[in-house]
Amino acid sequence: MTPTLQALSAQLRENLREIPDYPKPGILFYDITTILENASCLHNIISFWHERYKDEHITHVVGIESRGFIFGAALAYALGVGLVPVRKKGKLPYKTFSQDYALEYGTDTLEIHQDAFASTLAKGEKPRVVLVDDLLATGGTARASVELIKQAGGECIEACFLIRLLELHGEKNLTTNFIAILDC
Repeated sequence: MTPTLQALSAQLRENLREIPDYPKPGILFYDITTILENASCLHNIISFWHERYKDEHITHVVGIESRGFIFGAALAYALGVGLVPVRKKGKLPYKTFSQDYALEYGTDTLEIHQDAFASTLAKGEKPRVVLVDDLLATGGTARASVELIKQAGGECIEACFLIRLLELHGEKNLTTNFIAILDC
């Protein structure tokens, strides 16, 4: 049975490890490895997202480097659709679209293959995409990823996250609908 958002949020909170002062003093790091190693947590996350998207005619799941690959692959498998990676600059071997995004001190660049949705586009269909990542912080990475999806010809139906850091208000930076399972 698919858990409710409230039940899943409680399960994740119970299994999430918080590490103070990592990677530097003053930072509270949310370690999801304790969620990943818990079969029930991992199963319930994918079941929840599968139930949410199963009737949305999704053609692809886009996972953001690197933890988005973990959840994205499992969700793509559950939905029976393809997985498309969004990676840091220089990590993809073929022609790419690039998108810069702001960091706390400077900028970085994400990329997606130009033919990321070729199988769908060849059929004359608009790719319907779910974007997946583990954490919504400032929203810069997710916003850049949504722009890359558009550049590659796709439509981002929703972005889904395991955790949202409330104090950073990353949802204000998003240009798509989103859901986060756990607010911290």
